[in-house]
Amino acid sequence: MSKTVFITGSSGFIGSNLAKRILTTEPDTKVIGLDNMNDYYDVRIKEARLAELQKFENYTFIKGNLADKALINSIFEQYHPDIVVNLGAQAGVRYSITNPDAYIESNMIGFYNILEACRHSYDEGRTPVEHLVYASSSSVYGSNKKVPYSTDDKVDNPVSLYAATKKSNELMSHAYSKLYNIPSTVLPDMAYFGFMNKLMRGETIQIFNYGNCKCDFTYVDDIVEGVVRVMQGAPERKNGEDGLPVPPCEIVKCY
Repeated sequence: MSKTVFITGSSGFIGSNLAKRILTTEPDTKVIGLDNMNDYYDVRIKEARLAELQKFENYTFIKGNLADKALINSIFEQYHPDIVVNLGAQAGVRYSITNPDAYIESNMIGFYNILEACRHSYDEGRTPVEHLVYASSSSVYGSNKKVPYSTDDKVDNPVSLYAATKKSNELMSHAYSKLYNIPSTVLPDMAYFGFMNKLMRGETIQIFNYGNCKCDFTYVDDIVEGVVRVMQGAPERKNGEDGLPVPPCEIVKCY
């Protein structure tokens, strides 16, 4: 692609695999990675992923917080990313009950900082962001009764703060796409780590809702393939019948 890609959450499971895929298959592409390396789960796992990525000359790592607006702005001013993939967020439904501040800081303030930086990349004389891709969550479907879920479903009934922050992200990006004509694509996300962690320790997997639940999973390379394809196909900018921009914002189901 010969572009600069900014990936937040770059030491996470999907973020690190995405960065490695791009660096391996697109040697002319520069990847800027941001991660706060927090201890939501074992930091050694993130450090091992980071060590792998730092073997690539075209990889630049920045340790920092999405909620640090000055840092986010400085990254955009220094590296002028063509594509932004925002995977950095505080995840987890139950954790949002005991640590709500982390969700407001990362998922709300942090995402707002990304949107603002993308917006100002369109200021005169600057290199504009071609495509903002970011992860939402299947949790936004909340108490919806219909199965399977659809990206066309109304999601006005979140059952956790985590879900509410991710739904807010979708609304915020739609508004910024409308106001500033920023192409953006939403990728619903799902978690994987809890099951494997318990299995490796010989512990019992905890099932909720009295066992009345179903879930399937997707191999990470397939997720990465989907994200890469989405990155390369930004929503088209076009005007509506009123002559004003139709928000170039899409939701893609890829889990």
